[in-house]
Amino acid sequence: QVQLAESGGGSVQSGGSLRLACVASQATNRRAWFRQAPGKEREGVASITMTGSTTYADSVKGRFTISRDTAKNTLNLQMNSLNSEDTAMYYCAADLSVRFLPSLDHRQYTYWGQGTQVTVSS
Repeated sequence: QVQLAESGGGSVQSGGSLRLACVASQATNRRAWFRQAPGKEREGVASITMTGSTTYADSVKGRFTISRDTAKNTLNLQMNSLNSEDTAMYYCAADLSVRFLPSLDHRQYTYWGQGTQVTVSS
């Protein structure tokens, strides 16, 4: 059983930045960040494989950067130029299966963190 713990959420003004982190209890393969705003469906934000291949939702391309520190089992999400539409609960996810392509499909992930809230005010 993989345990995931997110941190780094908070409140920020529009145009600001936040950096999220997610520590896993053991090594994993593909990892991703998802988010869910009240009344909306869960949305894939960014994904990264063990080899560093990444993919992003169109809504965050050019503003968010996903990265991982394999030695520390840590996943990061640098979020810049935040706007009110980025307000959501952010979840990290992990998969132990060997996958060579990143994915924003939540069905591809087995393990999930408890989430960290990001609130952007205008």
